[in-house]
Amino acid sequence: MDRLNRVYLLITIAIIALALTGLAIYHISRSSRIKIFVSTTTSLYQTGLLEYLAMNFKRYYPDVDIVFLPIGSGEALERASRGDTCIALVHAPSLEIKYLDNGALYRHTIFAYNYFIVIGPRGDPANVSRASDAIDAFRRIYNATERGLTVFISRGDNSGTNAKEIQLWRMAGLNPFGRRWYKECGCGMVQALIQASEMDGYTLSDISTFLVLRYNGSIQNLEILFHNDTQLINIYSAYLSSRCSGRELEYAEKFIEFIAGEEGQKFISSYDIERYGVPLFSSVAGREQQLLDIWSQLAREQ
Repeated sequence: MDRLNRVYLLITIAIIALALTGLAIYHISRSSRIKIFVSTTTSLYQTGLLEYLAMNFKRYYPDVDIVFLPIGSGEALERASRGDTCIALVHAPSLEIKYLDNGALYRHTIFAYNYFIVIGPRGDPANVSRASDAIDAFRRIYNATERGLTVFISRGDNSGTNAKEIQLWRMAGLNPFGRRWYKECGCGMVQALIQASEMDGYTLSDISTFLVLRYNGSIQNLEILFHNDTQLINIYSAYLSSRCSGRELEYAEKFIEFIAGEEGQKFISSYDIERYGVPLFSSVAGREQQLLDIWSQLAREQ
């Protein structure tokens, strides 16, 4: 009987040892996973591009999880500067330059671009479609809204699109703040476009979000009324947080290298082109210096 008890005891010890070994291996495996937090503009995230890039990055680094926090560019920059995220993906040069200058963010990398567009109702009561440039378009909107013909939907969220809109009002010598027709929604681009569609109003949008919503049938009342390739270029940049360190920093650097590299650029320029018929974003390959020069000019404009 004593011998049988000893056998049972040895078996029990062996089972416990195996269980503890498995638990240790599990915890080691769990601890080897890396999470990279990325604060990003909503216009990038809501198109699905970022999840697509993260999925392809994961093929090379399966133990790295890229976690996105979609917010306006202003808040995305602030979060990264505080160290809440290791990476900021944004499109607001006039806001970005402040964080570069004070050293809170570094390693500026331009990885994509597209264009802002002026959106409005099909009837176009402000005759924006006849504008000579973006500033003229905003003057036309101001005149029409003052006459009670329409409204303007502003994101009002310190995003890159909001910063560009305010810059255009300023360049036109106009102040819309406090006017009854100036509707600040404090929302993302999707909600702003839906409100503009419901109210037969005007707004400034990035082209990618507009195309996605038009394809989905969410904004059937809106049209692209003005666009060009100079005043309304929309440049997307990546930054590292100076507070990011260790393995998080190592893989944050690798993720930026991936999206700015040859393979990542192909993914960006071809993303969902079959669905929408046109690219939502353009590759920066071959235009790096030109885009940096444009970015520098935009960053210093007030």
